[in-house]
Amino acid sequence: MSFVHLHLHTQYSLLDGANKIKQLMPRVHAAGMPACAITDHGNMFGAVQFAEEAKHHGVQPIIGCEMYVAPQSRHEKTGRIDDYEAGGNYHLILLAMNRDGYRHLCQLVTAGYREGFHYKPRVDKELLRELNGGLIALSGCLRGEVAHSLMVGQPEKAGTAAEDLASIFDGRFYVEIQDNHLDAQERVNRDLVALAHDLGLPLVGTNDCHYLTPEDSAAHEVLLCIQTGKTFSDPRRWKFDTDQLYVKTPAEMAEAFRHVPGAVANTLDVARRCEFAFEQRLQFPVY
Repeated sequence: MSFVHLHLHTQYSLLDGANKIKQLMPRVHAAGMPACAITDHGNMFGAVQFAEEAKHHGVQPIIGCEMYVAPQSRHEKTGRIDDYEAGGNYHLILLAMNRDGYRHLCQLVTAGYREGFHYKPRVDKELLRELNGGLIALSGCLRGEVAHSLMVGQPEKAGTAAEDLASIFDGRFYVEIQDNHLDAQERVNRDLVALAHDLGLPLVGTNDCHYLTPEDSAAHEVLLCIQTGKTFSDPRRWKFDTDQLYVKTPAEMAEAFRHVPGAVANTLDVARRCEFAFEQRLQFPVY
């Protein structure tokens, strides 16, 4: 069985992603993965380079973004970045299916910087309702609204959030489960599988790839130290308590989700639905 990574950060997830595009694509090709997505945090800076390098290696590029979603309005700019209820943000993966989806993705990212910026470039559900055409949405990591609500013991809020997103992205919303060996994630995965079953929503398996191999996790921690102004020796520094956020092979992902094989198969389904490709042509103004 093959597999497609749909949640992946490159070096353009600034001071957070350690996947260098030129090193990433040979690994994806060698592993036999037919496609791969780019979902950098809040930006699309690497989209063109990613697409060109993917095509060079015979891999289908999927252009996406991990959006920061304000818990209320993007215009409300109070509270700390880590305070979800008072001004932080949730995460949401968006993938372009076609040219309309790519255009909407560009508009959302632009609005995030120009209208919703508060520590991070943020959108909100008002914008998502307006600009969702041609986009597939995945519910995201532990900082996604659905997973976070489950993690803090609010299953009703998680269900409401999932239904809300499913109504916005009608027929284009997937509940995301991850294989990162974090205790919290493993607990939440069970609840996510049950929630998806109860609501009749499809599951998709991801790995939130931040680096290429397990050995790169230490280098990734250094990036996080630079981002947060901490030293590597500081025991209180922000870090991910796992070395599993790497570009795993299809075999590894199939083993991780052997109890829900549909989550692996659905990655291929999402890839087939994403047909957007950049066109290089000269466009001159009409006089």
